[in-house]
Amino acid sequence: MRMDRDTEIGGQQDRFPLTRGSIIEGVRSDDPRSRERAWELLVAAYWKPIYKHIRMKWGASNEQAKDWTQGFFASAMEKSFVERYTAQKAGFRTYLRVCADGYVANERKAAGRVKRGGDQRFVSLDFAEADAEFLRCRRPADDEETYFDRECARSLLERAIENFRVACEQADKRTHYSLFERYDLHCAEGSQRPTYDQLAAEFNLPVTQVTNFLAWARRSFRGCVLGVLRELTANDEEFRDETRRILGTIS
Repeated sequence: MRMDRDTEIGGQQDRFPLTRGSIIEGVRSDDPRSRERAWELLVAAYWKPIYKHIRMKWGASNEQAKDWTQGFFASAMEKSFVERYTAQKAGFRTYLRVCADGYVANERKAAGRVKRGGDQRFVSLDFAEADAEFLRCRRPADDEETYFDRECARSLLERAIENFRVACEQADKRTHYSLFERYDLHCAEGSQRPTYDQLAAEFNLPVTQVTNFLAWARRSFRGCVLGVLRELTANDEEFRDETRRILGTIS
């Protein structure tokens, strides 16, 4: 066994799982704790794309979209939308969007109905940030499906980045994450990418170590992306399709 290389966060990254759990299976679980955890993960992954989709398609105001987003997830819990999902009909992401549209259409017909879901517990939803993203990042040429798919990918990557950050802290690899953040994440946001020499001077490391740390971080971050995809997809076929879409390749 080789002992001279860092363990990669995310585990094996070159194979697809034959069997695995997902939030869809968790929502259907007989165990109350598993169901609650699965719902928390599902809301955390999809509330932003649903909120932005409602803003775009239905022309909803910020406040109206907030109410409909919270009401939709409360209704999804109440009426078992997720439990009834079957992968043969559509991808889960598409299914969730169609369910949200159905919910909003019904709410518009029943204007003035008493709001539901007030007693439901959700993860903290930062609607101010979501609305700022909606106003900043929406493209005039976007159709509804393209926009929703892109926002789902954005939400997924945000979750993967946070998981990676926490994992690096727990593994005492904060420098690895900081290098990755400076070189890959800041550049993705439009900042000018520093050179490896500049990073070496900034972090007081040899250039060779900067290269090695970044290579490790990218492999490990990819593992975190795959981990989130495993949670959010219903079956192996959808997992492969989403991996092609998000990462552009399957190893």
